[in-house]
Amino acid sequence: MNNHKDLEVWKQSIEFVKDIYERTKSFPKEELFGITNQIRRSAVSIPSNIAEGAARNHKGEFKQFLYISLGSLSELETQLIITREIKYLDDNQFVLLNEKLETVRKLLIGLIKFLKK
Repeated sequence: MNNHKDLEVWKQSIEFVKDIYERTKSFPKEELFGITNQIRRSAVSIPSNIAEGAARNHKGEFKQFLYISLGSLSELETQLIITREIKYLDDNQFVLLNEKLETVRKLLIGLIKFLKK
């Protein structure tokens, strides 16, 4: 690997962040510093930690940052469930975002397994 930008998981997580930002634009303005901010921060944390981990000199450190990304992904998943429950996302929006979330999760887990070899 030359750098994080070569990783499919990083590319997919960047696309996911863009989708998250687009979907949260319609959230109530009073939530800008509430759930909207939390969701966006969790989403941004995913590719950010992948990039930081890839820049480390040791495979073990990289795996640790991938696990942090996985934690942010789970945090985001919970936040998306909450926003569906409080009707900020409709079922179709939730399903689309959840599918993308699962794609990133599978790629992260796959990369972690690869690094464990």
